[in-house]
Amino acid sequence: MNRTSRPAFGTLFFFAIAFALSLYFTFAAVQGDFGLFRRAEIVAESEDLRHKLTQVENDVARMENLTKRMSDDYLDLDLLDEQARRVLGMVRSDEIVIR
Repeated sequence: MNRTSRPAFGTLFFFAIAFALSLYFTFAAVQGDFGLFRRAEIVAESEDLRHKLTQVENDVARMENLTKRMSDDYLDLDLLDEQARRVLGMVRSDEIVIR
């Protein structure tokens, strides 16, 4: 009885299954919902959102400053003059308007 001439299907089957599983898990680790590419997308999106948050915080600070300057407690006459002329569309006689 010569057993070595016959291929070992059990061993071949085991390695084929192990190879298929390793390919699947490698693909899932790179392309899956929690994979490397998704992580890179999340990091890029996070940086973009941080940048937008900084812009919004700066806008809020600027608006708070303008609101404070127009409040009853602190009235900035230059700002009031600028806003009134912008709304009314008026200029002083010594000014030159460039459009």
